[in-house]
Amino acid sequence: MSLLQAIILGIIQGATEFLPVSSSGHLVIVPYLLDWPDPGLGLDAILHLGTLLAVLAYFWHDVWQLVIAALTSLRDRSLADPNARIAWAIAVGTVPGAVIGFLLEDWFEQLFSNPQAAAGFLLVTAAILVISERLSSKRQPLGAMSWLDGLLIGLAQTLAIIPGISRSGATIAAGLLRGYRREDATRFSFFLGIPIIMGSGLYQVLKLFIDSNGASQTPLPIIGAGFLAAAVTGYLCIAALLMIVRRQSLWPFSVYCASLGLLVLTGVLG
Repeated sequence: MSLLQAIILGIIQGATEFLPVSSSGHLVIVPYLLDWPDPGLGLDAILHLGTLLAVLAYFWHDVWQLVIAALTSLRDRSLADPNARIAWAIAVGTVPGAVIGFLLEDWFEQLFSNPQAAAGFLLVTAAILVISERLSSKRQPLGAMSWLDGLLIGLAQTLAIIPGISRSGATIAAGLLRGYRREDATRFSFFLGIPIIMGSGLYQVLKLFIDSNGASQTPLPIIGAGFLAAAVTGYLCIAALLMIVRRQSLWPFSVYCASLGLLVLTGVLG
C-alpha cells in the first residue's frame, strides 16, 4: 500500500462513512477496480477511527450534552430530559451491532474479499433508501426518541457489518420508517455511529497489534496519512449531508448505489 493509495482510500472512507453509500463496500470495490492490494481490516480500522475523529469534532458540543444528560438521568432516575432519552437510545441501539459483530466476525471478514458480494449489497442499500423515503411520515422530532426507537435503529445498524450495506443509509432509513424527520434521523445516525465505530476500530487495531506482535505491516506515515484524509473528508461530508437532507430526499444516493452495484455485477466496471 503506497502513500497515495492510503490517502485516496482515506478520502473514500471519509466521504462514504457518512454519506449513505457504504464505506466498507467502497473499500472493497475500489481496490478491486484499480487492481490495488487488499488494504486489509487493519487499515480499514484506522480509516474508521479517522471518521470517528471527524464526527466527534463536528458534534463535540452535542456529544458533551448527551453525556451530561445521561449521567444526570442516572443520578435523578429520570428520563424527562430529551437529551437523556436520546443518550440511552444510543446505548440500547449499540448493543445489537456489538453482539452480532462479535459472534459473526469471521463470516463477515470473508465478505471483505468479495467485490461482487459488496456490489450486490449496494443494491440492497439502494432499495432500503427508496422504501424509507416512500413510507416515512417525517414528522417526529429527535427529542421524541425512545429506547424502542433506539433498539430498532440499532438493529438496522447491524446490517452495515456487511460490506455494501451503508451504516448511515440503514440507520437513517430506520429513523425515517419510525417517523422521524430526515435531518433528525440523520443526526441520530451520526450519534449512534460513534460507539460502534469506536468499538470496532479499536478492536481491529488491538487485534492487529496482537496478531503482528506489536508491528503493523503498513508503515506509520502511510497509516497516518490515511487517517488524516479520512478525518478531514469525513468532517466536510457530515456538513454536506446535513445540508443535503434539509433540502432534498435520499433518492440521489439510492441511484448512485444501484448504478455502481449494477456496473460491477455486470462487469462493465472491473
